[in-house]
Amino acid sequence: MTEIRPVRAADAPRLTGLLAQLGYPGELDAVTTRLAAVLGSATQQVLVATPAGGSRIDGYVGVERRPPLLEQDERVEVTGLVVDAAARRSGIGRALMRAAEQWAARHDLHTVVLRSNVARPESHPFYEGIGYRRKATSHLYRKEV
Repeated sequence: MTEIRPVRAADAPRLTGLLAQLGYPGELDAVTTRLAAVLGSATQQVLVATPAGGSRIDGYVGVERRPPLLEQDERVEVTGLVVDAAARRSGIGRALMRAAEQWAARHDLHTVVLRSNVARPESHPFYEGIGYRRKATSHLYRKEV
């Protein structure tokens, strides 16, 4: 049985490992600092999947309340979803996404959006299988200033 709960500061080491599996390796100190910012945020939440009563973390989903823009209403964006490689295809991803949708509903928001990198084609059928539809394909540009 999987339990979904809010992240805790003590979860930083395991989250660091999950981030590496997602392709974002980082130092524990950096993840700990970022996690502290998320824990102090009124607009962000990270939810983790653990075996009932266990300390292992099998996955996480990050959500953020996004303000309205001229072209879009207020919405919730999934900022990250990863399930440990050893726990994939067990329903944990679905449970985490359901928890993200419930978080949105508790905040009286009815639209959930996410981005899925083209480099992760195996994830696209998962999202489509739980009711998400592709709305756009775009490029991300970045410049350090």
